[in-house]
Order: sequence, then C-alpha cells, then structure tokens
Amino acid sequence: MVSVAAGLLEFGPPGVFLLAALDSGGLPIPVGVDALVVALAASNPRAGLWSALLATLGSALGCLFLFQVGRTGGEACLGRRVHNHSRLPRFRRWFARYGLLTVFVPVLVPAPLPTKVFVLLAGALNASRIAFLLVVLAGRLLRYSLLAWLAWQLRTGYAQLVRDHGWLLLLAAFALFLLLAGLLRLFFWQRERVRMANAGHVSGDPSRIP
Repeated sequence: MVSVAAGLLEFGPPGVFLLAALDSGGLPIPVGVDALVVALAASNPRAGLWSALLATLGSALGCLFLFQVGRTGGEACLGRRVHNHSRLPRFRRWFARYGLLTVFVPVLVPAPLPTKVFVLLAGALNASRIAFLLVVLAGRLLRYSLLAWLAWQLRTGYAQLVRDHGWLLLLAAFALFLLLAGLLRLFFWQRERVRMANAGHVSGDPSRIP
C-alpha cells in the first residue's frame, strides 16, 4: 500500500485527492494524507494549495460514502466495523450530547481520533446529510489548508511539523471545540426557554380555556 501511495503522490494534488477519498472511505493508508499535503506544500505553495483543496474534497467524498454505509446498515454495521465494542455506548452518548461536533473535531485535528466511528454513527442516527457534509468540508479545509501553510512557511516535513507544533494544533482544536460546544448549549438553552415561554403563554390565555 505504501508503494501505491507513493505512486499516487507522483500525480501531485490529484493523487492526494484519491488517497484522501480512499482513506476517509475506510481503506487505511499507511502514508497519511496529512504527510502528503505537507510534502507537496513544502516544495511548492501552489501545489500545496491545490493539495489542501483536493484532499478536502476527496475526504468529504470518502466520509460521505461511510456516512451512507452507516445510514443503510444502521447501528448494526457499527458492531461489525468497530473493534472495541466497549466504547460504543460512550461514543453514542457523546453523539447524543454534541451531535455533529463529534465529527467536526476528529476531521479537524491531525491526531488518532475515532473519526470513522462518528461518521458511521452520524449516518446510523440519521443526521442531516447536508449538515454532515458541511461539517466535514469545514473541518478538513481548515486542517489541510493550515498544514499546507505551515509547511510552506517552515519548509519542514510532517514529522517535524507535528513534533514542533502539534501541541499548538491540538490546543487550538480543543479551544474551538469548547467554544462551539458552549454555543451549541446556549442555542439549545435559549430554544428551550422560548418553548417554555410559548407554552406558558398558551396555557395562560383565557381564550384557550375550553
């Protein structure tokens, strides 16, 4: 598989598109898409830009495939695809609480997070396909474009980039997650207040009393 990845890299950004689609679609790629984007961006900023864009589109296509697999197979497919079944109830609780944020953070952060599990969960639990696709596109575009920019500015490889700046990327992603989670909770809290106020108004309207 490494030789396949190296061969596709010879095609430049289009090769990265194919690798991203395969990787996000469930086929593990030993040479990570992040590393390929960084390798191209470090030597050529235009190639890095196109690699980031095409990697985003390829990853969105692969994630959409897995999403559809989850929607078609339901939660039963998770048991067949997830090796550590003991974590599934916890993942379900996270998805029930945070929704598509559980997809946004893994697609954004260049760290070994259970991205495919949450993609399958999103499909199995009937999340909006359009909202899911927008979340994946936003997360991947931020991730790959930032990696490409850093690689061009620092002229460094992926391993050194993660070693020197990985903690900063993780910290920024965690802060963004807290911000979005807070906004989400505020939205639901405000919506619940409006619902309760409307219910109280209706129950207190004399014209509504039979």
